[in-house]
Amino acid sequence: MHGLYLVWLVQERGFPPALVATVLAAGDLCVFALEVPTGWVADRLGHRRSLIIGSFVQVCAMLAFWLAASAPALLAAALLVALGDAFRSGADEALLYRSCAALGREAEFQAIEARTGSVSLLMLVALLVGGAGIVTVAGYTAAWMTETALSATGLVLAYLMVEPPAAPAPRPDVETRASAWGPRWRIFVLLIVPAAVLDGLQATAGFLAQTGANAEVAGVTALVAAMTLSEAAGAWMGARVWRNDGRLHLLLLACGAAVFAVSQMWPAGTAAAAVVLAFLPGLIHPLRAVALQRVVADGARARIASFASACDMACSTLGLLMAGALSARRSR
Repeated sequence: MHGLYLVWLVQERGFPPALVATVLAAGDLCVFALEVPTGWVADRLGHRRSLIIGSFVQVCAMLAFWLAASAPALLAAALLVALGDAFRSGADEALLYRSCAALGREAEFQAIEARTGSVSLLMLVALLVGGAGIVTVAGYTAAWMTETALSATGLVLAYLMVEPPAAPAPRPDVETRASAWGPRWRIFVLLIVPAAVLDGLQATAGFLAQTGANAEVAGVTALVAAMTLSEAAGAWMGARVWRNDGRLHLLLLACGAAVFAVSQMWPAGTAAAAVVLAFLPGLIHPLRAVALQRVVADGARARIASFASACDMACSTLGLLMAGALSARRSR
């Protein structure tokens, strides 16, 4: 159902776009509130265990979303999705970094993180196209059954993972290079804020493009596939960036803001802007993951990644609320 749930909620279930935007924003707000606490739990309980808990909740959330027939039920499903996402967020990044360190491949973390993100996004495109085919041939019920089964598969994979040993202290050369950016708080602001704002801009443009008056399954499928491929291309490019500092992150943010501003002056270009804006988060997120994991202590890896993700959620929430308001205004 990746990319089709907005069409399903608005056209199949009959929920108003503004209500859907509000519910999704509430889910993002819940993730925002849970990110740091669940990150702390992951650092204390274990990143593998946190992934297992999050994956189990995700299975329950898919069932709840599938059966939701009212606004309260839809809200409850969105909150379950948020809980599952919060337990997985940060824990996956920390587990990957510690695994690379345990295998003596810490220097390859940026390339591995970027390639992993790119492959994951390409798989989403395959699932999107497959989901559209399932909806066309067998209907939304079959698609939700498949989505739930895939979530259960994720739970099994999380259970089969191994918790790696603690990673060594932050690398001295990275600390030295980071100190040139300024005080520690400035380092985190330069790394976290640009990616978060880009997420918000992309969420706004993506929602407006997917819920327009002419939205239909084939068109939305093509649009979301294009956005996902664009994000995957950004992640692929992230494996090849050799200079990773705050100035690059601010430059990417400036580019995203310019694209979004143009799309608002030219509404017909909203879909194209959504595709372009998807590229920038795909590029900046693996760069941020690398920079944060290399300067944080081992006992706070999931926490800092979760804090960064919480900032992403805050900006996405604001973006969805803005998108709902803009959508309601355009429909008048």
